[in-house]
Amino acid sequence: MRLIQFLDDQGQRRVGAVSPSGATVRVVEGFESTYALASVALARGLPLDGVAEGALGPRAPLPYADLLAGHRVLSPLDHPDAAHCLVSGTGLTHLGSAATRDAMHQKVAGDEAALSDSMRMFKWGLEGGKPAAGQVGAQPEWFYKGNGHIVAAPGTPLHSPGFALDGGEEPELVGLYVIGPDGTPFRLGFAIGNEFSDHVTERQNYLLLAHSKLRACSMGPELRSGPLPADLQGESRLWRGDELVWSKPFATGEANMCHTLANLEYHHFKYAAHRRPGDVHLHFFGTATLSFADGVRVQPGDRFEIDLPALGAPLSNTLAVQEASFAMGGVKVL
Repeated sequence: MRLIQFLDDQGQRRVGAVSPSGATVRVVEGFESTYALASVALARGLPLDGVAEGALGPRAPLPYADLLAGHRVLSPLDHPDAAHCLVSGTGLTHLGSAATRDAMHQKVAGDEAALSDSMRMFKWGLEGGKPAAGQVGAQPEWFYKGNGHIVAAPGTPLHSPGFALDGGEEPELVGLYVIGPDGTPFRLGFAIGNEFSDHVTERQNYLLLAHSKLRACSMGPELRSGPLPADLQGESRLWRGDELVWSKPFATGEANMCHTLANLEYHHFKYAAHRRPGDVHLHFFGTATLSFADGVRVQPGDRFEIDLPALGAPLSNTLAVQEASFAMGGVKVL
């Protein structure tokens, strides 16, 4: 099922189901959020799709293109209290193109002691990221991005802080989760994601990765429920006005990763603090395709477009730069 959150003509939040053709949206009656829909599904012990299908109303379907063009589509999952939404991710998870994959294998084939920390981590993933069912595999790189306040809706600007050295796209698959009343994580589905990071800061020193990830992000427009194809093929694009500045195919899904999704999920949710009942988790699974890696430098006003057809309509956001909101000496003594 393809679910969205959107604003109706009165500005009220609604949940909608996108038609298989992608042309129209039917309202899921009685729900103002995907979170509320999931909460009812959990309380009844029913699948998310079943509850949504049972609430599809009789009103006429809405044109999906109009909702997208009017920037009325919201992130597909959020929490009523944004502080209870954890945004995180894993890196060094994707194999990249065939040429990149071959080069990586050649690099990691030698003496492990001679490898950089990043290459060593990648090697561990290659060797142990896809364990047998029920077994625990290698730990991935993990990072924190922020809480629900950093998530930009589809079609809206991604705000890069004034102190940032860069703000570039990262086309990714995102897992969307709600923690049940007993602390069990439930995956509602997947969405297209733009993880958006400061690659210049990260390149200075890999120990600055944590700083480079504390940036805005976006995901959606749709939540795709149900099984996910192992091989997902998409394209990432950068527009400057009407000019296509850069584009490149990208691949994701387990067939293009050195970790299983189950292994990545285990290593995220094994921490008790990540299993607080009622919380929402939005988790990025990594990428191997960046315009920054091809020497492209983005500018304010540029538009990122991430197209992954298996997950619905493309995700589009523009780049904006925030004015400085904090300065040295800004901490006061109480």
